[in-house]
Amino acid sequence: MSHIRLTAAQALVRFLAAQWTEIDGARLPLFAGVWAIFGHGNVAGLGEALYGLQDRLPTFRAHNEQGMAHAAIAYAKAQNRRRMMACTTSIGPGALNMVTAAALAHVNRLPVLFLPGDVFASRRPDPVLQQVEDFGDATVSANDCFRPVSRFYDRLQRPEQLLAALPRALQVLTDPADCGPVTLAFCQDVQAEAFDYPESFFAERLWVPRRARADRGELRAATDLLKQAKTPLIIAGGGVHYSGATADLKAFAEAHRIPVAETQAGKSALPYDHPLNLGAIGVTGTSAANGAAERADVILAVGTRLQDFTTGSWALFKQPGRKIVGLNTQVFDAGKHFAQPLVADAREGLAELTTALAGYAAPEAWTRPLAEAKTAWAAEAEAVTRDPKANSLPTDAQVIGAVQRTGTPQDIVVCAAGGLPGELHKLWNAAEPGGYHLEYGFSCMGYEIAGGLGVKLARPDREVIVMVGDGSYLMMNSELATAVMLGLKLTLVVLDNRGFGCINRLQKGTGGVPFNNLLQDTRHETLPEIDFRAHAESLGAKAVKVASLAELEDALRAARQDHRTNVIVIDTDPQISTQAGGHWWDVAVPEVSPRAEVQAAHRTYAEKLGTQTLGA
Repeated sequence: MSHIRLTAAQALVRFLAAQWTEIDGARLPLFAGVWAIFGHGNVAGLGEALYGLQDRLPTFRAHNEQGMAHAAIAYAKAQNRRRMMACTTSIGPGALNMVTAAALAHVNRLPVLFLPGDVFASRRPDPVLQQVEDFGDATVSANDCFRPVSRFYDRLQRPEQLLAALPRALQVLTDPADCGPVTLAFCQDVQAEAFDYPESFFAERLWVPRRARADRGELRAATDLLKQAKTPLIIAGGGVHYSGATADLKAFAEAHRIPVAETQAGKSALPYDHPLNLGAIGVTGTSAANGAAERADVILAVGTRLQDFTTGSWALFKQPGRKIVGLNTQVFDAGKHFAQPLVADAREGLAELTTALAGYAAPEAWTRPLAEAKTAWAAEAEAVTRDPKANSLPTDAQVIGAVQRTGTPQDIVVCAAGGLPGELHKLWNAAEPGGYHLEYGFSCMGYEIAGGLGVKLARPDREVIVMVGDGSYLMMNSELATAVMLGLKLTLVVLDNRGFGCINRLQKGTGGVPFNNLLQDTRHETLPEIDFRAHAESLGAKAVKVASLAELEDALRAARQDHRTNVIVIDTDPQISTQAGGHWWDVAVPEVSPRAEVQAAHRTYAEKLGTQTLGA
């Protein structure tokens, strides 16, 4: 066996560059590149290694470690987990800045490889700059914070450990069930140490997604439940996209005449105007989808982890004796809340169910009224997104309407936290798969701009429109400069409601007094007059502030014709959200309070708790 002498960092980079995937018949590198912010813990080792292989594994420089990790995660999501990126930082603050992003990837089941530098394995110069010292455990470093938010974690303390760690890392990153973040904490002295690696370790490898088929017993049980269903409903989650099963879902729904509701991650699995698509489900759902969910006797949950926003905090499903079939690659998700598990790839599982359900279709008495409910919802949605031609500040819904009217079916809308995701989930008309990119598993403020950057890297041929509130913009905006630097055009719509409007409304809805959310309700000497237009311009973007929805539409049309990143700022009303649709959400209200408003809110809350069907 022949060997090649390389530093551990060089070996790692060469290994990553040798991994491949296949998409629609095209063979592509599995890793699209590495995001890097260099410091003393990675510049000499990984920095030199990345420089030497930059023609095969591009390196991208960002401005914030959390931001670059969000971009990498968004890239993987936009590629339906078929391609991914890595991120490297130094050993201290830079590494810890990525932990939030690691949690985001973990919650959303998205692949990203974290390569934070670590302390000296030799411990000769301890304590080194940025080293976190545990008084009772000498093996602890800052990178131990990644452990609970990584699917696989390892600390590389010898160069030969790569021979075991890297194949295992790739198995996790490419596994449909275990997919998520991998952290390889890379001791900075080890990065520079050499070892004679077998050349076979760097042989090219093609990673093709595993498509698990259903257990016969589980398939039989799921089929029996669905055949007996009088009012069945499909919930489409993100797994439909990751499996590449959007066309299969459409065919299955049509063959068996079963209506479909979509989670945040599942939205765009079916075109919004498909007769069987009832739209968003749950807390931020449509009246059509939620009405169907209340009456459904069998729910086929495809590729969803059934979080509380989807289930209305488990108060949405009201049909006595209702059953859930959990079609999911992950056993943990498939069996939630005593569901009948159907552990399988979404595409394979739908195909097997189609065969087993031959001749079955839901009664027209069930589907006909749902079509009427969908028509009624469409009228409600159109009403709240319409330009009222008034002088008052526009609502989030009206801004969404303006963006939608000036767009095309190929556009990709990107958003994350706050009130906008709820409005978009209900109101955005997603015409094509992948056109709706929302991070709402972790609901992470600050994801939006960096996420838009990652999406544009993944889909350079499509217009990427980032909708972001002023609160999220202030939390993380530096990757706007990165987008400009890389020549990746984004269109940002910044909705300025002067604070955290979403949480202000929740605060009032639970009996609270407006406090510490809108800027005017915080402790202050002077309210800041934040000029988002000037700020965006200072980062290199073309920016404009508009005074009306009509001006917003004009600015959006102009941005579409421009090759540069455009930022459009508009003031919005912080008090108004769409009341149509939606469902109760379990947010605990204090049992004891001197305030009558909180006491009343708690009485309502206690009544709602009685509608939950936990364990049923």
